[in-house]
This record gives sequence, C-alpha cells and structure tokens, in this order.
Amino acid sequence: MAKVPKSIDDCIRPTSRLAAVGFACLLLAACQSAASWKTDEAALRRLLQESADAFNEGDLKGHLASYADSVTFMTKKGPRPGVEPIEKAFRERYFRDGKPKQQLRFEQLAARQLSANVALVTGRFILSGGTEPDQTGWFTTIWTRAPRGWKVVHDHSS
Repeated sequence: MAKVPKSIDDCIRPTSRLAAVGFACLLLAACQSAASWKTDEAALRRLLQESADAFNEGDLKGHLASYADSVTFMTKKGPRPGVEPIEKAFRERYFRDGKPKQQLRFEQLAARQLSANVALVTGRFILSGGTEPDQTGWFTTIWTRAPRGWKVVHDHSS
C-alpha cells in the first residue's frame, strides 16, 4: 500500500532535492562550457597569430592553412569560393617575388561562441611597412570545429 504523506513538507522535500541536484548539474555544465570556450578562444587567437606570422614570413599557404577547403571570401565583386582563388588573389595583390609587400598584424580581436562548434571572430587587420601605403580594415570570420581543429568557413574583410 502507498504511503500517504503526513504533511506538505513530505511532498516538497524530495522534489526540492531533485531540483537542487538538477540545478547543480546545470551549473557544473555551464562552468565546464565556459572553461572550454576559454580554451577555444585561445586556440582561435593562436591560429590568427600563426596566420599573420606565416604571411610575414612569405608563407602564403601557411597563412591560409586555417581556411577550410570550402571557405568563401567576400569581396567587392561577391563571394570568392575556395582556397585556391583566394591564394591567387592574395599572391597577386600582397606579394612580390614570393615575399609580402607589407607586414600583417591583427588588432582589436573579439571572439564569440555561436555554438559548441561554431565561432565568430572580428578584428582589424593592418598591413604596414614596405613601399606601399599602410592598409587597414575590419574583418569577420566564421569558424567551425573540424576533426583537426578550428577552420575558417567564411571571411568578410573590408
């Protein structure tokens, strides 16, 4: 025969305990997610620094290594799909005799987690030095987590 509660407290306590356990689990998951995002954000910043370093060393393929094969790069004329057309355009515009015309750096970086496997990174690019006038602009990149780490799937620079 079922036990009949003697008071309302006998009904609330088990429910309260269950709610407290559930809340603790949610809190723990949120803390783990925040810690995980800090690690991901650091990885994204590291990839951008490695990209700039490769560019400055004349390694255009290394500069574009973080781009997914299916990346789109937004231009004034519309989207440019794929890494090869981006590499060709960059080589023609930013390189001379296999060396960069200017040095690249990124500033004012901001990363936002859009989901566990998608991030948006914005910032300012600066090309300076050499015989060209300094160039600067803003960029937005969308990154997805791939089996081998984060990859840029879209780049809009202006």
